[in-house]
Amino acid sequence: MENQNPLQNGALEGAAGNGGRSGDGSALIFLGTGCSSAVPNAMCLIQPSDPPCQVCSQSLSIPPDRNPNYRCNTSLLIDYCSSDGIRNYIIIDVGKTFREQVLRWFTFHKIPRVDSIVLTHEHADAILGLDDIRAIQPHSPTNDIDPTAIYLTRHSMDSIATKFPYLVQKKLREGQEVRRVAQLDWKIIEEHYDKPFVASGLKFFPLPVMHGEDYLCLGYLFGEKCKVAYISDVSRFPSNTEYVISKNGAGQLDLLILDCLYKKGSFNVHLCLPQTLEAIKRICPKRALLIGMTHEFDHHKDNEFLMEWSEREGIHIQLARDGLRVPIDL
Repeated sequence: MENQNPLQNGALEGAAGNGGRSGDGSALIFLGTGCSSAVPNAMCLIQPSDPPCQVCSQSLSIPPDRNPNYRCNTSLLIDYCSSDGIRNYIIIDVGKTFREQVLRWFTFHKIPRVDSIVLTHEHADAILGLDDIRAIQPHSPTNDIDPTAIYLTRHSMDSIATKFPYLVQKKLREGQEVRRVAQLDWKIIEEHYDKPFVASGLKFFPLPVMHGEDYLCLGYLFGEKCKVAYISDVSRFPSNTEYVISKNGAGQLDLLILDCLYKKGSFNVHLCLPQTLEAIKRICPKRALLIGMTHEFDHHKDNEFLMEWSEREGIHIQLARDGLRVPIDL
């Protein structure tokens, strides 16, 4: 696991530890940094090309915890330590690979629970792990436990009610048996920056973005001492949203975590590297970490390119990796 400099009051200082919690402050833990189909790409393994895909074939010889090219669905865990010393764990998105992320990174970073969940949208790579929330809740055959708060839009709520009716149902029908399911406290949020909400003591500002021209997705702005924007699924920034997170707008971000699907070209529902770099130049954060990558990206080789870009443009940018822990002063 590579070290990562912490962010404190916008500055880069010190170095993070290689396992467990480093110090008593807050941190961002990247549970997943890959696209919806994750990396390795299954087709590269069951129908290998000649020569084989170098990124995907690494998964057959390098354990995932030592392979930065092994990427689960995008998900961020915020290990938030408030000013009174109370620690809460907030997770953004619980996709198809959530259980694997818990087994690998909750244990490595000593995360004991999830206090609240924040959803960006209702696609499979953001919500299909909801059933597995019960695995990290106290065991109760009768579901007699405190529910985990989950923050989402009305559109996401309606979609999840169709996909997971048993997670939303409040009362058993006559004659229906009790079955153990995740206990969730559904909290509807609005899709506007000026309608912030507080999850486990941390204030979030919704950042509406286009995820294809027919679909509105949310990113989030959070942090008072260090400003962080997390935007995992975006093809275009509405002008109001870009203003909120831009140096020439409402103020410079300390850290921008941004979508980047393919290395070349463009795509209709995600940013690719050329558009991601252009967006970062416009927004001008102090630092940026990229997520949502396919198997086109080789972590070490492409970070060398991004380091050169960073030196030229004056904005530090790198690919994130699964398991990365970034200490930060929120």
